[in-house]
Amino acid sequence: MVPEGWKLRTIGDVGNIITGSTPKTSDKDLYDGPIPFVSPADLGAGRPVKSTKKTLTEKGFSGTRKIRKGSTLFTCIGSTIGKIGLAGVDLATNQQINSVVPHSDHDDAFIYYALAFRARHIAMLAGKQAVPIINKSMFSEQPILTPLLPEQKKIAQILSTWDKAITTTEQLLTNSQQQKKALMQQLLTGKKRLLDENGVRFSGEWVSDKLRNIVGKIYGGGTPSRTNPEYWNGDIPWVTVKDLVTERIGSSQEHISTKGLKESSANLVPAGTVIIATRMALGKAVLSSRDVAINQDLKAISSSKRVCSDFVFYWFLSNSNKIQKMGTGSTVKGIQIEAIKSLNMRVPPSLEEQTKISQVLSSIDQETGVLEQRLKQLKLEKKALMQQLLTGKRRVKVDEEAA
Repeated sequence: MVPEGWKLRTIGDVGNIITGSTPKTSDKDLYDGPIPFVSPADLGAGRPVKSTKKTLTEKGFSGTRKIRKGSTLFTCIGSTIGKIGLAGVDLATNQQINSVVPHSDHDDAFIYYALAFRARHIAMLAGKQAVPIINKSMFSEQPILTPLLPEQKKIAQILSTWDKAITTTEQLLTNSQQQKKALMQQLLTGKKRLLDENGVRFSGEWVSDKLRNIVGKIYGGGTPSRTNPEYWNGDIPWVTVKDLVTERIGSSQEHISTKGLKESSANLVPAGTVIIATRMALGKAVLSSRDVAINQDLKAISSSKRVCSDFVFYWFLSNSNKIQKMGTGSTVKGIQIEAIKSLNMRVPPSLEEQTKISQVLSSIDQETGVLEQRLKQLKLEKKALMQQLLTGKRRVKVDEEAA
């Protein structure tokens, strides 16, 4: 049902559709200039496209199809079909992208949001052929609901407010992550020493040794027999690589019973223990927030008199790239536990300093967690608003003068 005052149009009705083209790649005079040349890889960031991986010179731009600032860019060919963007400057695109250049009676930003709202549905028109494609004619004929221009502008203004909040939160999150990375490089190597409870800077030489000699017990897990239903759907979280999605883990997709734990090679990992992946997802480390069981692709590393679990956890995070490169195997990468045990590890001489370092890094984790939750909430709110505003279910007030 079309809302009062709205019209059901097609994409071709609301603007000119321009399919991009690629200047001759062998002519170096056409590339590496000041003008953005958009490919699908440059789309999907949720903000105006102003810079791109490839660029054109004025000569290259003159020989292609110019797209004005404010146009909506929509990928219509290939595996990235449905990716969308808004031209933040005058630019050009390759042939995988159809650009919608709105007519004067339609707001640029509104058309972008309206197409973003329908992007997934439009993408489904390509089907499951080897090279997905939505031809220009099919794209042009897709329906789009539009109110009068003043209401379009008001809707776009509301949604852009959420986009600005999302962008700001993303930047804060990036800054927090970069701060943590920089601090880890300083604190976990002894380059920067913190103050103890008395305000005195920690001192003393850090200790270097094989990981096996510093940490406590290192052990793996297993999988209870799938043929015995009594082993499954119990109260014990059974953690596998696919569950390692957050740095603190206390839940899993599957659970096992006490009987399944006792009668298999699965092991119970106490809360506060470091869990690392030794097959697939190499370099991934998490800290258990409750007692969990693990399968054979994971290893648990406990604390000792020489090192606390939190410090071990952050040490593995800081060495994740190194561990990932140690993987072997042609299809599924894995790493032998002996290789992990032989890693050289440096630790502060006191547990007090280790704890202090972990507390500093944990405080950043908490800040990051708040920002991640805020970002998730903003995106959900925007999605709900788009559902209401771009269908006319929720109307906005427009000034009489503007109307």
